[in-house]
Amino acid sequence: MCPRSSDAEARLRRVFADHVDAGDGGMSFVAYRHGDTLVSLHGGSTTRDGDTPWGADTLAVLFSGTKGITATVAGMLIDRGLLDPDAPVAEYWPEFAAAGKAEVRVGHVLAHTVGLLFVDPDPADDAERLDNRLMADRLAAQRPLWEPGTRVAYHALTYGYLMSEIVRRASGGATVGEWIRREIAEPFGLDLHLGLPAAEEARVAPVFQASGYRISTFLENDPERRAIVDRMYGNALTASDSPFNSRALHAAELSAGGGVGTADAMARLYALLIADDAPLVSRATRERSTRERSAGTDAINDRPVRFGLGYELDDPIGTYGPVRPAFGHTGAGGGLHGAWPERGIAFSFLTNEMRSEDVDRRAKDLLAALAALDDAHRESGDA
Repeated sequence: MCPRSSDAEARLRRVFADHVDAGDGGMSFVAYRHGDTLVSLHGGSTTRDGDTPWGADTLAVLFSGTKGITATVAGMLIDRGLLDPDAPVAEYWPEFAAAGKAEVRVGHVLAHTVGLLFVDPDPADDAERLDNRLMADRLAAQRPLWEPGTRVAYHALTYGYLMSEIVRRASGGATVGEWIRREIAEPFGLDLHLGLPAAEEARVAPVFQASGYRISTFLENDPERRAIVDRMYGNALTASDSPFNSRALHAAELSAGGGVGTADAMARLYALLIADDAPLVSRATRERSTRERSAGTDAINDRPVRFGLGYELDDPIGTYGPVRPAFGHTGAGGGLHGAWPERGIAFSFLTNEMRSEDVDRRAKDLLAALAALDDAHRESGDA
C-alpha cells in the first residue's frame, strides 16, 4: 500500500475510533472494493455502557436497511420474469384493486408514491402489527391519501406489508424471508435474516435511543402531518422498551424494518449487486432498479428524497456521502448500507445506538473518509 493510501486508511480508522469513543453501545463499518474487503472495523459494546465487545459477528436490527434487501428480492423476481414493476399490483393481487386502486403499479409501491402511509384501522396490538397478511388485507381495502404516483412520501412500515404480499403472490407462495434465506443468504454465505432463528437470538445487540432521540426531524410544527407520522410509526422507534428488541419481532418477517444481520453481510450484499458478474441481479435490472422513479420533498416529513425501485438514491443532503451515483438504504437511528457502483465500492454502517438524523455525523464522516481512501487507491494506480 502506498504512503497516501496508508495515511487515508489511518484517518478512516481514527474517524471510526473517535465515534466509538464518543458514543454508547457498539458499531461496525465494513467496505468492499471490487469484491475484496477494503476495511472491516468493529468497536464498542453490544449494550449501553456494557462490557460485551461488539465484534464482526455481532448481529443487529437493520431497521429500514431491510428495505434494500426487499428491493433486491424484487429485482431478482424482475430478472426471472415473475414481477413487472410497470404492471398493476392487482395483476398479482386482485383484491388490491378495491377503493380505486386498480391502476396502481408495482413501481408506485417500490418508489413510495402509492399513498398508503398507515394501516386503517390501526393495529390493535403487536400481534396484529406483526401479521403481514392481516395488514396487507387491510391495505388492500384502503383508499390512498392521494392519487398514486403524484406525490412521494416515505412508507415506513406499509412498504413492508405491501411488498410482502406482492412478493408472495408473484413468487408463487414464497415469503420475502424465505426468498432471502434460500436465494441470497445461504447461497452466498451472508449472515442475514428476515425471520431470525431462535438459535441466533443471543447474538443480537439490543437497540436503544441516545438522549433526545427524535424521528422526522425535518418536519416543522405541523400538527396534521405530525399526526400522520404518529400513525405511521406509533411508538415503535421511541418507546423506552423497544419492540425491536423483542423475540417476536425478530422472528416475524417485517420486510420494511425487521431484518437482522451483520455489517459484513450487508456490505457483501451490495458488493454482489454491483459485481461485474452480477450474481444476484443482472446489470440491466440493477440499473433499472436504481434509476430515479420518484424525487422531491417528502409530502409528510419535508425531507429531500429520491427513490428507485425500492432503493434510496443519492440525495441533495448527502446521505450517501460525497460520491454519486449511489444507492442503498438507511435505517432508523443511523444505520446505512449501499454502494457507489461506478467506483466498485459497497459499504455498511451498523450500530445499536439510535441517534436523531439532524445530529448524527457517524455515517457521513465515515463515508467521507472512505471516499478519500478510495481516491488514494485510484491515484496510486490501484483502480
